[in-house]
Amino acid sequence: MSGFRGATAVVGVGATEYLRRGTSVHTSAQLVLQAILAACVDADCDPRQIDGFVSYGGDSSEGLAIGAALGVHEVRWSTEVWGGGGGGVAAAVNCAAAAVYSGQAKCVAVYRGLSEAVDGRRAFAKGHLGSLYSAHGVMAPAQVCALRTQRMLEVDGVPASALESVAMAGYHHAQNNPRAVAYGRPLDHELYANSRLISEPLHLYDCSRENDGAAAILVVGTDRSADYRGVPAVILSGVQGAASGWTESTENEVLYTTAGYHPALVRRLWDGAGITAAEVDVAQVYENFTGPAVASMIDHGLCPPGPDAGEFMTVENLTVPQGAMPINTAGGNIAEGFVHGIGLVVEAVRQIRGGSSNPVADADISLLIGGPMAPLVSSTVFGSLQTL
Repeated sequence: MSGFRGATAVVGVGATEYLRRGTSVHTSAQLVLQAILAACVDADCDPRQIDGFVSYGGDSSEGLAIGAALGVHEVRWSTEVWGGGGGGVAAAVNCAAAAVYSGQAKCVAVYRGLSEAVDGRRAFAKGHLGSLYSAHGVMAPAQVCALRTQRMLEVDGVPASALESVAMAGYHHAQNNPRAVAYGRPLDHELYANSRLISEPLHLYDCSRENDGAAAILVVGTDRSADYRGVPAVILSGVQGAASGWTESTENEVLYTTAGYHPALVRRLWDGAGITAAEVDVAQVYENFTGPAVASMIDHGLCPPGPDAGEFMTVENLTVPQGAMPINTAGGNIAEGFVHGIGLVVEAVRQIRGGSSNPVADADISLLIGGPMAPLVSSTVFGSLQTL
C-alpha cells in the first residue's frame, strides 16, 4: 500500500516506572491504565476519545476491559497480535496503524503491561517451549537463543565482542536515564566478562531483565496530528511475519543463525519506507539476549555479517553522540527495564518527538526491531515530518 507511508503517526507516549518483577502493588491492568493516561497527558488528549486497543504477546489486559475502565465513548478496534512473544511488539504498532489507515479507528492505544502477581513467572514465554524442547532439557528462552548464538559465533564467525558491545551500549545509555533500572550501575568489561554464564555463550549481562510495569503509545492519522500536543512521529513502514521453515518449526530452520528477518521481509520494510538501511539514524533493537540482537542487526543490513561484525559492533559505534548506529538509547530491555519490549517502542518514538535521555542529533529516521529469534518477527520505521 503506497499510501500507507506516513499516513499515521504517534502523538503520545507514556510509561510507568519499571520495578523488580513481582514487587508492584498494582495489577497489570492498573499499570496499563497508568501508561495510557500518561500517553494522553503527553498528547493533550481526552482518554475517552480513544477508540482502539492493540497489544501482543498474551497481554492479560483485554482492550474491551481497558476501554471500559477509561470510560471511552466507543471501542471500534480491539485486537492482539498472535504468537512470537516479543516478536509481536512492532507488529502491534503496525496493526494500530493499519486500523487507523483503513478507517476502522481514529485513535488507537498500543500497550503492554506486566505484573508478575497477576501474570505469573515468564508470562511472555508461555506456549512456545513445547515437549520437543523440554524432552531435551530446554526449558527457557535463554537456552534456545544460546543454541543459535553459539552457532552464529562458531559457524558464521561473528566475534563474541559484538555481544558484549550490545550490553555495554545499553548500560552506557542507562547512566543518563534516571528511569532506567540500571541507572547508577555502570557496566565495564571486567564485570561483564566475569559474570556467571546463564546458558553458554550468554553471560548474565547478555540477558534482559524482567520487570513489572507498562508503557503505551497513541496512533492517529497524520492529518489529525496537529490536534495533539507536540511533534508527531510518523509511521513510514511496518512489516511482520515469518518465512517458510521458520514460525513454530522447533529448531529446523535452514538459516539457523538468522534472527528470522528473511530478505523479502526486510526488503518490504525498506521499500515501504522509501529508504535504505544506511539512512537509519537510530535503532531500538529488541535484545531478549544480546546474540539475537546482533543477528537482527545483520538481518536488517545495519551491520555486516561474519567476522566484520566485530569491527562495526563497538561500544563507540553503538552509542550517542559519536556512534554511526546508536542503539537502545534508553538502556533497552537489558538496562532500562523489560516489559516485553514495549519500552523500546516508547524510546523509538521519543527519538523523533523529543524526550529521550540520549537524543540523537537531528534524527529523522528511527527504527524499531521487534523480538528476534521468535516464531513471529516484526519491525517498524518511524520518521519526522521532514521525511514526508
